[in-house]
Amino acid sequence: MNMPFNPQILTIKVVEQSDADDLLRLDQFVLEHSDGTPFHRPAWVLSVANACDQQWRYLVAEDQNSEVQAILPLHLVHSSLFGRALVSSAFAVGGGILSRSAHATQLLADAAWQFAECHSFPSIELRGGPVPEEHWQQKDGVYAGFVTDLADSDENQLLAIPRKQRAEVRKGVKNDLEVRVGNAEQDRVDHYAVYSESVRNLGTPVFPSDLFAKVLDAFGDAADILTVLEDGKPVASVLSLYHNDTVMPYWGGGTWEARRLRANDIMYYALMNHARDRGCKRFDFGRSKVGTGAYSFKKNWGFEPKSLSYAIRTANGEEARDVNPMSPKYRLQVALWQRLPLSIANRLGPFIAKGLG
Repeated sequence: MNMPFNPQILTIKVVEQSDADDLLRLDQFVLEHSDGTPFHRPAWVLSVANACDQQWRYLVAEDQNSEVQAILPLHLVHSSLFGRALVSSAFAVGGGILSRSAHATQLLADAAWQFAECHSFPSIELRGGPVPEEHWQQKDGVYAGFVTDLADSDENQLLAIPRKQRAEVRKGVKNDLEVRVGNAEQDRVDHYAVYSESVRNLGTPVFPSDLFAKVLDAFGDAADILTVLEDGKPVASVLSLYHNDTVMPYWGGGTWEARRLRANDIMYYALMNHARDRGCKRFDFGRSKVGTGAYSFKKNWGFEPKSLSYAIRTANGEEARDVNPMSPKYRLQVALWQRLPLSIANRLGPFIAKGLG
């Protein structure tokens, strides 16, 4: 005789205020969950909201003992250019529902859609996590993630890099570049200078400098900046996040000179060694769109791509936002942005980028 299925009784709570005890409880849930990411943490959610003028909410499923069973961090993204959406998580490559059961996942997804309808949001974007049943569109094969284990020494880390890419690192070593790690004001200034030039060259608007500052402040020891310098001038720089035993180089770039100097190659090799020295075991190279130069670059380092699944739900008659800079609809805008003087791009970029989510 089959036993009747009695799902656990759960209630949904909406967290919208910076209550220190509540946020600490949610943070602990993320840190203890095997699928937790930096983008589920209050440090990320509040930093993005405060720096980019976007509201935030946490939807939380609790059991009868008030124990957290699932969370969904949401940013309420408003943009006159790109539209409105609930995003988990904004400016992130991960997020989505973090749950202990399929029942909690579906309950939270349904609650999120009710929230969207009540607040007139035409769509919800979940960047990772389980895909809820019914009404949700699953997007596969567009993005891939790249994660691998770190070696046990500097020498073995170099040998773990495929031959052609290893040769590029060796060329960079001969250039006698300086590597500096920190999160002091000079590190932040140098990083923003390099990063803003890098994204301008790619044709995309730069994020507000306050976003980087707030993330660094909120994550504390779980974030830092590694910068590569030639004769004291920064040529490549990356802001990395550390989550449990994994390092994630998140916001990185290089100047035009970086390519000649192989500074980007030195940057990532140095970060691998730095991360191992501070106790990390894995290197998360982040996501890249399939078929792009960044996708090929990461494969050249010996990383095997793993397809990422995103979930989107839209109201009847509505279309999901398109904020991908590689979309054909933005081809002209990208080409024009690449020609802007850096000073103008850096003034205009943050106002546009705040609405990307």
